Amino acid sequence: MELAELLNKKHDEARQGEAFKASVAPIQDGKKFYIESYGCAMNFSDSEVVASILQENEFSATPDFETADLILINTCSIREKAELTIRKRLTEFRKIKRTRPGMLIGVLGCMAERLKAQLLEQEKLVDLVIGPDAYRSLPTLIKEASGGQKGVNVLLSRDETYGDIAPVRLNSNGITAFVSITRGCNNMCSFCVVPFTRGRERSRSANSIIEEIKLLVNQGYKEITLLGQNVDSYHWVNETGNETVTFANLLEQAALVSPDLRVRFSTSHPKDITDVVLYTMAKYENICKCIHLPVQSGNTRVLQLMNRTYSREWYLAKVDRIREILPNCGLTSDMIAGFCTETEEEHQDTLTLMDYCSFDMSYMYFYSERPGTLAARRFKDDISLEDKKRRLQEIVDKQGELSTRSNLNDIGKTFKILIETRSKRDANDWTGRTSQNKITVFPKSNENQQPGDYVWVKIHDCTRATLLGTIVDHP
Repeated sequence: MELAELLNKKHDEARQGEAFKASVAPIQDGKKFYIESYGCAMNFSDSEVVASILQENEFSATPDFETADLILINTCSIREKAELTIRKRLTEFRKIKRTRPGMLIGVLGCMAERLKAQLLEQEKLVDLVIGPDAYRSLPTLIKEASGGQKGVNVLLSRDETYGDIAPVRLNSNGITAFVSITRGCNNMCSFCVVPFTRGRERSRSANSIIEEIKLLVNQGYKEITLLGQNVDSYHWVNETGNETVTFANLLEQAALVSPDLRVRFSTSHPKDITDVVLYTMAKYENICKCIHLPVQSGNTRVLQLMNRTYSREWYLAKVDRIREILPNCGLTSDMIAGFCTETEEEHQDTLTLMDYCSFDMSYMYFYSERPGTLAARRFKDDISLEDKKRRLQEIVDKQGELSTRSNLNDIGKTFKILIETRSKRDANDWTGRTSQNKITVFPKSNENQQPGDYVWVKIHDCTRATLLGTIVDHP
């Protein structure tokens, strides 16, 4: 495997967890469901909503798909590789179904609408196809599929937010949790299928978001991540029209729930993140100082083809503004190599932009044409796979240099770390993250420490992806 593919696989695993499997305690004598999620954090969050709906209808989760009455895959259509992985998984599940005729297999999420005919009729891989706005109809569709019909609902909604459903936290460490604040997307980036699979953007009630956060705090959670395809465009108006809540307002309300609660958010669109948001981040210590700001390309012409609505110079000015207001803010990004008609010189612009911005980490891919997108309809995918992979490798190499340099700059510094779990490599070590979202590993210093505690850690060494430190007294 090439280095670029290997590093992107590791990035994908960190971002996606490969497969997100339900693991809450089963209810005796009830039917069991098993769920895997692929793709972005929104899919993970949706799976927790689905688990809640199923548990309300006498289903319980099992970590063993071979004993499940219902197998669900929450899907991703962002890249062709994700769809191929999901098809392979469905084929494996179908083999199990042959030995258990009563078992149902369903596809949720982004692949549902686009591939419903192939999955249901042509390939006969599934019994249920449910789009991201149709999860409330799951119980009815399950009954229909149990009776021999095909259960299908892929209708998109202009108002569904699932704001009244308390998610069941799957595979939870009891410390960190996702909180969805928006659904859908109004940004018609030419390479992206999300507006077609998740529909138009809508914001969830601010009241329901804050109530969910308060509930999580009461349950002992210490960190929440506000989720949306574009969190900065959050805009909610109450029923009477006399209250408007922007993302900056919501961020402040979340921070005020508890000073011991860390608040993160993802993802930001460069065109929408405002000075008000940046000043709100600066005002509250418990709002983490890290922004994921996808750039996709460092060349203005390519950005125009991508319909990103900003230029190279505009993006760089935004980065300058972030550094000015939040000098210690972590910055991460997304990059696409080999977009339609991209020249070698334009590819070099991406590398020089990366140098200027000094991203701490990036998610890096080569362009994968997605059926139905604006790019698939308007532009020829004319960059060879060989050139895409080479350019991606150069981007990965560049990010490796930047990540190493960023971590080396942290040696000698002391950070407040939220202990999340034991290290996978050594049970005597803790792992947690800095406010800038850097993974940090450090030895336990006493037996009274536990996940959920805050400690001060002085960094003495690092790898490309991890800071290594030692617990110290308050600096």
